Amino acid sequence: MPFINAVKATGDAPIMKKKNWKVDSNRTIGWINEFIKRYIKLEANESLFLYVNQTFSPSPDQTVRNLLECFGSDGKLVLYYAKSQAWG
Repeated sequence: MPFINAVKATGDAPIMKKKNWKVDSNRTIGWINEFIKRYIKLEANESLFLYVNQTFSPSPDQTVRNLLECFGSDGKLVLYYAKSQAWG
């Protein structure tokens, strides 16, 4: 199972205590987005934006496997999250 390493808060998003997660490589960014929203206890009407390597926001149907192959390093993928648009 690949690591999503260093899930980092940006802007005014609440900080997650745990930053390293093992995630099934078939999971989508949409699933990860919902997982983080639940973990940091966002309200249903609050938005959360995910970014790969502080550069772009992947589409919700992108898989961890695809992003890891294209943008990962040493088997790890770095994702940033924010409550408002930050990059891209």
